[in-house]
Parts: sequence; C-alpha cells; structure tokens
Amino acid sequence: MNCKCIGLCILRKRSLSPSTPIASMLPAIAALFRAALLLVVLFAPWLASAADKHSPWPEIEYASPDQSVWTTRTTPQGEPENPLQRVAGALFAKAGIAWHGQAYPAARMFNYLRQGKVQFSMLVKSPALQDCCLLSRQPITFAEIRAYYRSGTAPINNPGDLAGKNIITIHGYSYGGLLGRSDGNAGGGGSNLALTHSAAFQMLAQGRADYLVDYVGPASEVLAATPLPGLQSEVLSRQAVYLVLSKTYPNAEKVMARLESIAETLDIERLMRGNKK
Repeated sequence: MNCKCIGLCILRKRSLSPSTPIASMLPAIAALFRAALLLVVLFAPWLASAADKHSPWPEIEYASPDQSVWTTRTTPQGEPENPLQRVAGALFAKAGIAWHGQAYPAARMFNYLRQGKVQFSMLVKSPALQDCCLLSRQPITFAEIRAYYRSGTAPINNPGDLAGKNIITIHGYSYGGLLGRSDGNAGGGGSNLALTHSAAFQMLAQGRADYLVDYVGPASEVLAATPLPGLQSEVLSRQAVYLVLSKTYPNAEKVMARLESIAETLDIERLMRGNKK
C-alpha cells in the first residue's frame, strides 16, 4: 500500500464523531502515531541525502602522508593508521562538510596541496604551504621526536648535540627538517638508514650506531613489544601540528575560522587515542 495512504486508510476504518468516547479514540490515535513514525523511517534517508546534495560546501579531501608519525599499525587495506582521521571525522561532522581521506607519498601530497587538487590536511608548518594554504592560528596537537641511546652513551639534550654523531634514522621521514637533511645526516656525522622502526631499534641494540632518532608513538609501540634494558631517551622536539586548508576552497577563510572554533571544543588527544586507554 502506498505510504501516503496509510493515514487515510486508518481514518476510514476508524472514523470518529464528536460523540465518540475518549477511550474508543485511543486505538485510532495510536495507529496514526505508528503511521507517522513509519513515514519518518521511510523518508528520513531520502531527506538526509537531499540535504547533503544541497550542502553549500563542496566535499573535502583530507590528504595525509603515507608514512605515519603516530603509530606502526596499519589499516585492513594496508595503509598506515592515522589517528588524525578520527579528529577529521569529528571536525567535519560538526561543520556539516562531507569529506574523505587519502594517503599520499609526502612529496605528492605537498604538490597536490599547492595545486589545489586536495583541500585539507593536518601538518607541521612548512614553507611549501605558505602561499597555497591557510594554517590554523593554534596547533591541534604535537608530534614528539626523541633521541634514543644505550646506557653509557653521552646524553643528547638538543638536536645540535647530534652534530658529527653516528645516528640511525628511519627511511621516509624528514623529521620536519629537524636534522637538516632528509637522509638524517646531522652535521656530517654517520647516518644509518633503517627501513622500519623495529629494524632501527635492532640496529641500536647491536651497537650499529650511538643514537636513534624516532617519533615517540611508533617507538613506544616497538619498545612495548621488545624492551631494550638500559635504554634512555631525550626529547629533541615537540613539533606543532596545524589544520591546513587550501586557499582554493570556497570561502576558505570563513571555513578555516569555523574549523578552528570547532577544534577548540574537541578533546583531540582522546580522539587520537581511540579505544586505547
């Protein structure tokens, strides 16, 4: 039966008159209420879809690096897990903007942001973003980089202390320019490139170098699985991560201001932890 006729059919079957007792009206009222609920259930998806189609904001693509500074875990699709995806989900849901995420090699991601092919990211400040993008006034989180070393090795207190030292770095990381060069060679010292975080700590344990530079998230996961007795570490940098929005996005300044105000209401660290305690 056509949903539009449900209510009319009920009324025909249960016609009421001014003299109808209140008690006898209750079944008809209940039936009408159920019919109204059925109409809401049937048409709610269509109404939501229509609202999405008429959203004033174009869908945003959130571009992220294909190598995570946050974790060693991967998605079922084999891509690096990105805790900031959960932040993006909360952010755009409150802003009423449709979005999807995509991971890219870092160089391609920066090129796409400069060209306006992707509209959004969450990154450390970079000269490559100055002309093409707006950055939030305040950071939303920090990426911590540490120097790890064995007991008996001279401590490291700042990046300058690594000059001339024999260090291990991880393939694909620029460390936000912290070490001066993408190959991790700090001030002319020896550089040993590891393909994974686990391999990097194995190299350190074997004495292949004196220091290992790594992000605290992946390093903590490796060390939780394979502890290294006597290992020490010092913070080298806490790099601020900002909202990044392409200037090509319609009303970019207004949208960025909206995203900033929403971000202030979110528990970013809780979102990034997800189900972890």
